[in-house]
Amino acid sequence: MQLTDASEAITEALRVIEHAQPRCGATKVVAIDGPSGAGKTDFAAALAVRLPGTHVLHMDDLYPGWDGLAQAVADLHDQILAPIAHGERPAYRRWDWARDHYADWQDLPATSLLLVEGAGAGAGRNADFESALIWLEADRDVRFRRGIERDAQAYLPHWSRWAEQEDALFRADATRGRADLIVDTTTP
Repeated sequence: MQLTDASEAITEALRVIEHAQPRCGATKVVAIDGPSGAGKTDFAAALAVRLPGTHVLHMDDLYPGWDGLAQAVADLHDQILAPIAHGERPAYRRWDWARDHYADWQDLPATSLLLVEGAGAGAGRNADFESALIWLEADRDVRFRRGIERDAQAYLPHWSRWAEQEDALFRADATRGRADLIVDTTTP
């Protein structure tokens, strides 16, 4: 199903989540994926407000720099989802973007619903543990403008490089084609 209306998309996403079954131990994992600037962070926040007790994990904390999309997808599986599925405690090293290196270890609290938002959240072996995949997209020019507004000039020199990684990952993984819900956020 593909939607463009924001409130309708939230309502449908809540329905998808409600009907999803846990596939990561007792935890429902919902991936909110799509290219940069599509609105994944805002969408996850809007869902979390309506789903008390939900934990939101941001892929931005996992990417090891501007060339780290593939590594973050692997780390999500190895450090977070596989441990949860096996009844172990998940933890990950947070990336410090200002210092351009790994920072402290973060423990992930136990939760019955984990929203993972960010490019690559639904890719790779992570699909085996995810209860639902919500894909957000928007026109490239709109996404670019949003990215620059969000991250100012810090993002500008990295936009093309990051977009190439996303394109390669999404094409190889066919992530969008596995989505339970597709939301076009081009028009707010």
